[in-house]
Amino acid sequence: MCVVSRRGRQGWGVSRQGAPAAPALVDDKKVVGINEATVTIANYWPYATTLFDYIRRAMPWTEPRSLSNDEVYALTAYILAQNKLIDTDATINAQTLPKVQMPNRNGFITRFPERTPPNNRGAGMRDGFAAF
Repeated sequence: MCVVSRRGRQGWGVSRQGAPAAPALVDDKKVVGINEATVTIANYWPYATTLFDYIRRAMPWTEPRSLSNDEVYALTAYILAQNKLIDTDATINAQTLPKVQMPNRNGFITRFPERTPPNNRGAGMRDGFAAF
């Protein structure tokens, strides 16, 4: 039995479309403004490592931090693959996860651009602001 079936149903639901206690895991909604109803992992989260961190710290919601590293990487890979962000046979680990390019990685505005070194302003950022 896979980790999602065994440990994730309570939080995300059987169809991975969300539950009262958790956001949808898989959805093709497009973000239109800032609205919780349209926020999904694929269209909002800027980094794949954020997904790993969220799973590691909070899942399953009835037993946070109870997953092994292998289970966290497996769930992260599964969710990314279900959202068509990686191939289903991709290996996700500490070296490959930071290389995953999330669709909204450049969709955030730096709150204090003067505190951000110029070489750390991501592609798509102009003077600390998202260049849309």
